[in-house]
Amino acid sequence: MRSHYCGDLRKEHIGEDITLCGWVHRRRDHGGVIFLDVRDREGIAQVVFDPDREDSFALADSCRSEFVVEIKGTVRNRPEGTVNTDMPTGEIEVLGKELIILNKAETPPFQLDEHQNVGEEVRLRHRYIDLRRPEMQEKLRFRSKVTNAIRNFLDDNGFLDIETPILNRATPEGARDYLVPSRVHEGHFFALPQSPQLFKQLLMVAGFDRYYQVAKCFRDEDLRADRQPEFTQIDIETSFMDEEGIMSITEGMIRKLFVELKGVDLGEFPRMPYAEAMQRYGSDKPDLRYPMELVDVADLMAEIEFKVFAGPANDPKCRVTALKVPGGAQLTRKNIDDYTKFVSIYGAKGLAWIKVNEIENGVDGLQSPIIKFLGEDVTMAIMQRLGAENGDIVFFGADKAKIVSEALGALRIKVGEDLQMAESEWAPLWVVDFPMFEETDAGLTALHHPFTAPSCSPEELKANPLEALSRAYDMVLNGCELGGGSVRIHDQAMQATVLDILGISDEEADDKFGFLLNALKFGAPPHGGLAFGLDRLIMLMTGTDSIREVIAFPKTQSASCMMTEAPGEVSAAQLRELNIKLRKTP
Repeated sequence: MRSHYCGDLRKEHIGEDITLCGWVHRRRDHGGVIFLDVRDREGIAQVVFDPDREDSFALADSCRSEFVVEIKGTVRNRPEGTVNTDMPTGEIEVLGKELIILNKAETPPFQLDEHQNVGEEVRLRHRYIDLRRPEMQEKLRFRSKVTNAIRNFLDDNGFLDIETPILNRATPEGARDYLVPSRVHEGHFFALPQSPQLFKQLLMVAGFDRYYQVAKCFRDEDLRADRQPEFTQIDIETSFMDEEGIMSITEGMIRKLFVELKGVDLGEFPRMPYAEAMQRYGSDKPDLRYPMELVDVADLMAEIEFKVFAGPANDPKCRVTALKVPGGAQLTRKNIDDYTKFVSIYGAKGLAWIKVNEIENGVDGLQSPIIKFLGEDVTMAIMQRLGAENGDIVFFGADKAKIVSEALGALRIKVGEDLQMAESEWAPLWVVDFPMFEETDAGLTALHHPFTAPSCSPEELKANPLEALSRAYDMVLNGCELGGGSVRIHDQAMQATVLDILGISDEEADDKFGFLLNALKFGAPPHGGLAFGLDRLIMLMTGTDSIREVIAFPKTQSASCMMTEAPGEVSAAQLRELNIKLRKTP
């Protein structure tokens, strides 16, 4: 129906007769001349209707926001002094000759012609309107470009796009499954995939060598800004390639993506062992844009009488750590109180601090309620270790290692953001040498998943599982985990050892993923891979704060859809077909 998109018109089209189709973005009446700003996915064009064309002028006068129109006209220069340099089409306009109103529209729930602080609930309830906004259209267009560029890269490097099943059986992968009842098999359930993990390994056993998929994945877990119950992975698996090869090819893909679509050269990604990341930054996905590190001071606190610090300093399961914030002495007492509440989210019981006013005057140049408990010698030794200077503030954490690392690691990012301390726009990183297992109240669990290969022999693994490292790797960008992967276990004996350490019996293993264990008996090649979170990648590249902004139809934080009102009730007849009876809530 159209000859051109609105946003594609330029000076080279002057004099052409064209046809546009789109929505009325804005209607203006200027002294008897009607202006319609017409919008489509490519942008906005200004169309002018003169009163000497009575029919089209009258129709233009009746148009309102979001009417759907078809317009025939001629492209011309804008009059001198009316050029709009903020618009790509700002040098031209269209003299409207014919106008057809294809569909009228009721007044939308919010205006699209100017920025308004519309609540997220309203936006999500009317998502089809929200998606008309140019900024939302641009985000989804960018997402399409990213996905296309990734496909092209992987295709060029010999990867095959292969789909894997959505309906599968439940397997222990770390999060709660979404279950789908079977009508045919009474009392049995499918599970929606948390990832295509088992199937992509089977594809390697089947000899496909290099696989990828833009895969829908599902996890029934508590949500936040960078999580959704259904999300998209760029899933990659290779055979006969070790971790160095996998990291090299996937890093190359991300670097090329940023050069092509952002004009940014990320450079070679540095690498950091997991233990170092936790010690220096309190996180396995550290944001290296901020020039602050956690410094352990337990040895300096071990002999003091102040039990708040001395107790954890003498407990091997605890940690006493300091965080120096350059220029942080400007923080007010209210700021510090707010940060104290912030770290409490992570289980911290408080937040001790020392302001450095005049370090050359010793403790007299410091300001803090805790100095009298630490003593002059310990206080100055801490300042020296941290390299504290005038204008700094030092925060302290003393508790179980996990609490201190998480609390001060998160505080480091929070303060860095608040004080605008980022030294670069982009900070990529590989985190490597993850522990194979972690200890929980329920026993040992796999830090990644039970199919991750350890970097030692089965005998060494069994002898000291908590000391074993895995052949896993995570790609991190600006403190966000873009993707994670590992070399997989391809040997049946090693896989049996890992499952035994995890307390998974032969019967349970056979029940949950016996098909994979059987496949390992028939010549499984060495293989490994990596899965990128596409939604998070787009969120970072577009500079948005939530993945809901880069997903066409997202769920809320309560895992519901405001627009379709899903999840919803189903009929009694459907429940009977599935042999399900609902329990009445008292």
